[in-house]
Amino acid sequence: MTLTFAPFLPWFAIIILAVAALLLFVLGLWRGVRGAWLRGIALAALLLAILNPLLTQEEREQLSTIVPVIVDRSQSQDTAERTKMTDDALAQLQDRLSRFPRIEPRIVEVQDDGTSDTPSTRLFSSLNSAISDVSPSRVGGAIFLSDGQIHDIPNPGQDLGFKAPIHGLITGKADEFDRRIEVVRAPRFGIVNENQQLTFRVFDDGRSQRGPAEVTIRMNGEELAKVQATPGQPTPFDFKVPRGGNNVMEFSVAELPGEVTTANNRAVHLIEGIRQNLRVLLVSGEPHAGERAWRNLLKSDASVDLVHFTILRPPEKQDGTPINELSLIAFPTRELFVEKIEDFDLIIFDRYQHRGVLPILYYDYIAQYVEKGGALLIAAGPEHAGQDSIALTPLASVLPANPTGQMHNSAFYPRLSEAGKKHPVTRGLEGSGDEPPAWGRWFRTVSVDPPAGQTVMLGDGQDPLLVLNRQGEGRVAMLLSDQGWLWARGFEGGGPHVSLYRRIAHWLMKEPELEEEALTGRANGRTLEVTRQTIGDDPGQATVKFPSGKTETMAFTEAGPGLYKLEQRMDETGLFEITNGEFTTLVHVGAVDAPEFKAMISTTETLAPLAAETKGSVHRVADNDGRLTLPDILPVRGEVRVPDNNRILISMTNETVLTGVNTLPLFAGFAGLGVLLFAFAAVWWREGR
Repeated sequence: MTLTFAPFLPWFAIIILAVAALLLFVLGLWRGVRGAWLRGIALAALLLAILNPLLTQEEREQLSTIVPVIVDRSQSQDTAERTKMTDDALAQLQDRLSRFPRIEPRIVEVQDDGTSDTPSTRLFSSLNSAISDVSPSRVGGAIFLSDGQIHDIPNPGQDLGFKAPIHGLITGKADEFDRRIEVVRAPRFGIVNENQQLTFRVFDDGRSQRGPAEVTIRMNGEELAKVQATPGQPTPFDFKVPRGGNNVMEFSVAELPGEVTTANNRAVHLIEGIRQNLRVLLVSGEPHAGERAWRNLLKSDASVDLVHFTILRPPEKQDGTPINELSLIAFPTRELFVEKIEDFDLIIFDRYQHRGVLPILYYDYIAQYVEKGGALLIAAGPEHAGQDSIALTPLASVLPANPTGQMHNSAFYPRLSEAGKKHPVTRGLEGSGDEPPAWGRWFRTVSVDPPAGQTVMLGDGQDPLLVLNRQGEGRVAMLLSDQGWLWARGFEGGGPHVSLYRRIAHWLMKEPELEEEALTGRANGRTLEVTRQTIGDDPGQATVKFPSGKTETMAFTEAGPGLYKLEQRMDETGLFEITNGEFTTLVHVGAVDAPEFKAMISTTETLAPLAAETKGSVHRVADNDGRLTLPDILPVRGEVRVPDNNRILISMTNETVLTGVNTLPLFAGFAGLGVLLFAFAAVWWREGR
């Protein structure tokens, strides 16, 4: 209880009255007036009544002690065993905390929110958020339920914002081990068919593995090699980029029996293949307007080395011109078609006919070149239907269409076939969606028998105009008209000759984005984007295998003829495997070097220094047999000064909250009036004697 005053007059008035009363009292004593002491007491009682003294008593309620419990639900915890351990330990911990009425637990479950491309376990950030609305003196301790792989642990001596113990309850087993693989150093770009080198490393966390680990290396789904790697040591690997465009390298290390997870036993690296100095051989049978279109297209590409020959003077032509006056360059047939034929990425015959320039055996060499993986384009004109057609040579074995000997000479609009509307070479050509197509007409085509491969463009009626075919390991394209130059000249508005010619050339040289049947994927932040190209029917659904091991079936959405896409934001990060029919692709969502996957074994070592500094403790929630072994909880008055490795100490708060105030006026009512009357009556009585 406390004594306070609530005066009826201002303090300066009370002071004046008190001074006046004191002077009267002193004057009475000096003159010896009878009853001076009684007069002083009466005046003091009057002043005390004016001051209005009060007795006050506060009513306070004890505040609870806040104990934040931070539960780790990150991907490193996402195994069946650890999930069960976490759930069971959390339930038991809540039950034990509920036995103490003055302890208020705050359960915060921390999981990947999908906003970061570099996932990590940030439990202390969640702790700060959980206690941001309470006084630091009310925090009695913090309990972390985790596997110990925490990536935002404060540095030693760093202020936590409160003074209370930090405790760790660690899931997992003490003897865990895990194997993982990482690509340490690798190029992002590589020149096709040139030697490249990268370095990878195998880690055996939690145990010392004796002997090498077998690593299987694949490029675009095809196995390159099996390498024996020493765990902990960098392992170099030499390879060649097989094609232009995106190439996916997969590294898979053999599993260890009993390891924590196999999700990090694979790693991927993407390398962009760059074709340097593509060598193209263009052979024109005679000068004509069409060869200029091909030449301009190929010369406009700085990465193309074009070798162009036009046959102006066949051997049988004899006009009497002296040899020393001829300015023609002899056609180096043996050098081109025997000695260096393998050096060319693409051979184009533009209105070429067999007129004795090439020995008949050389056509067989060209056919073998195609069978072994080469690319051949035939741009045919009227000569292809004549007696000197190259279709009547050994080259016929690789040609997808044989001429009938007839020409169609009538105006027509080149149109896409049903297959051509889906094929990536012709799909979406500008103007192809209109009827008639929004481009100029052509006027002749070579008539052929029903061709092999895919007919992607049609001429007059349903006659084939552009035929694409795979032959052996190589590819062949036949354009059965020589009038593409009309589009280049802008006749009747022209047409997309540049796009068409370039796509044909790139398809022949096996550019991945122009594959008829392909499954590709990429990550855009946390969004998985999968593309399925097909010239067949609906490819059905895709099966997605998550890094955690679970699988989910997802549906494609048709984005155009022959083009299907799938986009899904992922709640996990890591290596995803997408399968559709016989096609499989790998996509890494999130940063490849994310901390969440660098170490997966549980550990008590990360939290131990901070627990020791704050007088806390670290315990495993279960023994090696899986039985829960949670420590007891012990509330402690005041600050924890001595750690207890066998119990969870909670520093109980002394904080209270004011709920009410009781007041008792000492001079209120009849009691105060009685005191005043008694004092003045005593003065009158003394003076009356």
